[in-house]
Amino acid sequence: MYLVESKGGAIACMLLALFFLGTWPAIMTLLERRGRLPQHTYLDYTLTNLLAAIIIALTFGEIGKSTAEQPNFIAQLSQDNWPSVLFAMAGGVVLSLGNLSTQYAWAFVGLSVTEVITASITVVIGTTLNYFLDDKINRAEILFPGVGCFLIAVCLGSAVHSSNAADNKAKLNKLKIEAGYTSTSEEAITNEELMNLEKGNGITEKAKAGTANFLIELENRRAIKVFGKSTFIGLVITFFAGVCFSLFSPAFNLATNDQWHTLKEGVPKLVVYTAFFYFSISCFVIALILNITFLYRPVLNLPRSSFKAYLSDWNGRGWAFLAGFLCGFGNGLQFMGGQAAGYAAADAVQALPLVSTFWGILLFGEYRRSSRRTYILLVSMLFMFIVAVAVLMASSGHRK
Repeated sequence: MYLVESKGGAIACMLLALFFLGTWPAIMTLLERRGRLPQHTYLDYTLTNLLAAIIIALTFGEIGKSTAEQPNFIAQLSQDNWPSVLFAMAGGVVLSLGNLSTQYAWAFVGLSVTEVITASITVVIGTTLNYFLDDKINRAEILFPGVGCFLIAVCLGSAVHSSNAADNKAKLNKLKIEAGYTSTSEEAITNEELMNLEKGNGITEKAKAGTANFLIELENRRAIKVFGKSTFIGLVITFFAGVCFSLFSPAFNLATNDQWHTLKEGVPKLVVYTAFFYFSISCFVIALILNITFLYRPVLNLPRSSFKAYLSDWNGRGWAFLAGFLCGFGNGLQFMGGQAAGYAAADAVQALPLVSTFWGILLFGEYRRSSRRTYILLVSMLFMFIVAVAVLMASSGHRK
């Protein structure tokens, strides 16, 4: 079994995981904005997410000689380690719920802000729990100022969302006035007004990112319709996802290090690859059950689908498969780095909004033609994340 034993190797794993975990949400968002049902996308994603865990287990988990204290992946499958297995599977359950929630939050709140808020909540709660579970191997005088930076980023992320939502409302209201509507109501634009605006403005060419016409085109094309809905819904979903994300890493920590001494005497602790395998199994099962349910009982006014319709929907399937691989390998690398340098320090990968924001601006035109206030808040939020990830990585310890 291959083990990451150096601080440098652990940091390399974290940086690679940071890129992977920041990229897969952008792919999922891209498919939703193209009109693919999120249930179809998530079912594809969850297949390759599980496959990534199996590949990691059968390669890194089987390298080298198996020993009594550190058995290889296959040798450990038959051991009596069910208390640790249950911790790993609990981690997979909450991660699956969090990932599923963010898939809907992206539409309401936007990719960048969703990732900022969920990642920051994850760090504030999850990193604190991991610090104590890891017997304080990370340097507290460095670690907790980093946690404070993430907490500030939560506030800045909420402010960015509020400011950007106000900018979009102003653009749409201006277009309503130009189209001949006399109402100056501050309420969100209705679906009827949306259709009339599109016809009245003769939208035939692709609109420029950040304009009111761009927002209208996006609303018509995307799978999850957000006009006329309260942004509070998106924030509630986002905060729920953040709480779920904050629990999966501590659960995985308990699975691999048995801090609560639940294993019988003489039974070796779960190696990271075995724990990740069980973690991914439960993540897969929960995602499968919920998304098949959502096919027939959709939420947020999405159209009803079926398993047959899902199987025949090949539009964007390759991208969804890629997103699953990126997430699976990203999680695996995070756990490999965390086992070596401490799971609290490995939470530095929660700076993934740096990557997501880059893709959001590049691919989706987020924050184009926004107000000066929005830009100032956005830059402040990203700066705080850069500081936070640097501080968390600097707090890395070494597990004995």
